[in-house]
Amino acid sequence: MSTKSRLERRFADLKAQGRGGLVTFTTAGDPTFEASLELVLGLPGAGVDVIELGMPFSDPMADGPAIQASSLRALGAGMNLARTLDLVRRFRGTDEDTPIVLMGYYNPIHSYGVEAFLADAKAAGVDGLIVVDLPPEEDDELCLPALKAGIHWIRLATPTTDDKRLPSVLANTGGFVYYVSIMGITGTREVQADAVRVAVERLKRHSELPIAVGFGIKTPEQAASIARVADAAVVGSAIVERIKGGLDDGDRPRPAMVPDVLGFVRALAAGVRKARNG
Repeated sequence: MSTKSRLERRFADLKAQGRGGLVTFTTAGDPTFEASLELVLGLPGAGVDVIELGMPFSDPMADGPAIQASSLRALGAGMNLARTLDLVRRFRGTDEDTPIVLMGYYNPIHSYGVEAFLADAKAAGVDGLIVVDLPPEEDDELCLPALKAGIHWIRLATPTTDDKRLPSVLANTGGFVYYVSIMGITGTREVQADAVRVAVERLKRHSELPIAVGFGIKTPEQAASIARVADAAVVGSAIVERIKGGLDDGDRPRPAMVPDVLGFVRALAAGVRKARNG
């Protein structure tokens, strides 16, 4: 990439401000396309620095019950990969600065067609991809074509990623490294800041990329504790559970759902912003 990407600019800005960032995850189209778009449009104003959008998939094997349910709600409401890209495109009509990363599994992309997907994703304004079921050994499938298309490939590192494995994990990685602080499925345990500090220090010895830490962050206080030691805190399941709490018995959004979720996000952002200055 000849010029700085949105992700590179955003993390450079955070570094200049001397603070960690807030990355939020929601599933595109959960609970409906319209409600999801309204929520995503409100995230930057609520203090979100990077937006992760889940690509709905019928078998999200690495995700916990909350995110699995959100994917099924989105699919049930007619969401698919093409509509996910349309959501990004409509967001870009109002915001040219906030980075958007798509997160999910390879199957929907393979079905869409890699070349067509990357062209459409780039045109829509996607900045990065996290595809959890493609290891470094399969970089030819999507990683290298994504890089050629100008889309960052963001890799996951875990507590079991040892120093021998890290060079493979970090190869071709861009934008940031996503450190999964807890082994297991998403949303089932709480993060421990001391262990994260040690892990981030180790990763920093191997890479100059920003380190974003996710899994197990459920409160503004926990987000702040991670933002003190990492470049960004990632919150997903707690937001998705908040969305679920705003639905009626037919999984339709109540009028207060989006304002309530954005209020929760504002509290997370406030915690992150004051993390390093007391």
